[in-house]
Amino acid sequence: MNNQKFEVNAIGKVEALQGQFAIKINEPYILALEGLDHFGHVNILWWAHQLEDKSRKEKTCANPYRKAPDQLGVFATRSPARPNPIAVTTAAIISVNYQEGIIQIPYIDADHGTPVIDLKPYHPSMERIKDVSMPAWCDHWPKWYEDSASFDWEAEFTVN
Repeated sequence: MNNQKFEVNAIGKVEALQGQFAIKINEPYILALEGLDHFGHVNILWWAHQLEDKSRKEKTCANPYRKAPDQLGVFATRSPARPNPIAVTTAAIISVNYQEGIIQIPYIDADHGTPVIDLKPYHPSMERIKDVSMPAWCDHWPKWYEDSASFDWEAEFTVN
């Protein structure tokens, strides 16, 4: 199982231009969107392609958050700098255009052109947890996605 290689293909890309955000699905995958518009949110898995190869070797982060310990393992952070630069963003679905393969969303923390590697509909029975344990340094972060929009995230990170 060690050093096993996997092939991952982009199913689309992020479109982030002039404050408008969307996921543009590649033509062969457009049929896979069927029924997605019945969900309110979608988990978008994307490949942080702009990271240098050396960031894939990083195992720890030096003080990524202002109130965090001086060092954290990358698996204890949301940083895209990790062995496999896979990131996930949950976004509200504004609309789905089945003809053009476009999912309109209000925001995504990925750059224009970022490869999207998978989509999964958000469902509370799978993603929402009642009793979550958090370290003290981030326990003051918003408890709900909707509250994150008004939270001062820039004050939390050591690098902006």
